[in-house]
Amino acid sequence: MAITRPAVLCISACVFAMASASWAPAQEMTPPQGGVVSASLCADAYVLALEPVAGIQALSWQVDQPISAAPEWARQLPRAWPDAERLFALDPALVVFGAGEGGRASAMLERSGYQGFELEWAEDFDGVRVNLLALGAALGRELEAAAAVEALDERLAELRQRSARRGAVPGVAYLSASGGSAGAGTYVDAAITAAGGRNTVAESGVAGWGRSDPELALTLEADIILTSYFTDGFAGTLSRATRHAAYRRLLGSAGRVDIASADWPCAGPRLIDAAEAIADALDEWAQRS
Repeated sequence: MAITRPAVLCISACVFAMASASWAPAQEMTPPQGGVVSASLCADAYVLALEPVAGIQALSWQVDQPISAAPEWARQLPRAWPDAERLFALDPALVVFGAGEGGRASAMLERSGYQGFELEWAEDFDGVRVNLLALGAALGRELEAAAAVEALDERLAELRQRSARRGAVPGVAYLSASGGSAGAGTYVDAAITAAGGRNTVAESGVAGWGRSDPELALTLEADIILTSYFTDGFAGTLSRATRHAAYRRLLGSAGRVDIASADWPCAGPRLIDAAEAIADALDEWAQRS
């Protein structure tokens, strides 16, 4: 007799319910023995910024990829996925998820007595501040979070001073390996603005994250072309800018500057590092001009 999809769902639900009932009391009696676990690349950066080494039990499965800025010691830690079964095995004190990544795993953890925390989606430095302070509160690291925010504000203030000394405001455009661009309201736009540049992609009318657009690439003008994920990202069929003729003019520009992908896989604590790298490129441009 064939087992239908509804029957499979019913069986799975019953098995899970019985299993949950069998070990839930033990979980209530024994507090989690693990430390802080990060289940996403973006969460890795926030956890590393706030939690001491001894308190970190595991980082995401992407921690040893080129797009991660984790130090060598962190790459030796156990790996974590946003999967409830694997997270249960770690017996974590707190699981940190990236924005929108907690989902079913987070709900199952919390029903089983574990603590979860999900970052807010961020597209600017205000969002970075919000996440630092909120995660600091969840970790009991309020002082560390406040210090991180203070350090961020000091570095942003220094960028404003550098911009004032530079005088001119050069045009800057971003191009990813997929051929996509970043318009107004993106964290790339926030980094360009903080560095003292003007985002010519945003000026062309693009809002948010732009998809591959060969026509835009043929007409786009900028003093500085920022690229990312060409040599330290994921290679694949979506790496259109590495092959399409329309992007060659931009990629061959004397003003091309590659920003380490590990600095901005999301709007995280290292977004300021990307902004400072952009400011370095703007200073060099000003000296040549």
